Amino acid sequence: MDRYKSWSGLNRQLHDMLCDELKGRVRYFLTRYHTVHDAYGRAAIRLDGRELAVFSWVETYRQERDLAARCATDRDRSYPELATQLKPKWDADGTYSEMDFLDAALQFRRMPIRDALESENCIIIILAILDRRVGKRTLANIRERGAYEREPDWVRQFYRLRLGE
Repeated sequence: MDRYKSWSGLNRQLHDMLCDELKGRVRYFLTRYHTVHDAYGRAAIRLDGRELAVFSWVETYRQERDLAARCATDRDRSYPELATQLKPKWDADGTYSEMDFLDAALQFRRMPIRDALESENCIIIILAILDRRVGKRTLANIRERGAYEREPDWVRQFYRLRLGE
């Protein structure tokens, strides 16, 4: 994972990248509970105070449960191979932890916008959709090509938001 000095600095960078029509409406949230075991945390993307996507430590346990169940039936594969197999399920369900959100945000700030829009990571795609470097024409082209429909509904809501649907 990339380094960062503080969440407030990273949060400011992410907000500076927001498109004009969503500035002041979209907020990114991240907290870590350092006093509890394993420093659990929670992240969210909020629109007008309503959480559109939530990423928490609970999802880490769901991922581990999925991996353990798959490992019990498929002992020939390694954890990374099994995680790759389970990624489509996690993408569809939005099963991401706050650390997944943080890692995606750190990667996104250094990526070319075209690469971000074509990323395998749903969180990076969302950050790109909300980015000021992506115009409505680009988003409309993505929708016309059908790439928009391949995304899970929790990701498509950000396309709809940006396209004003």
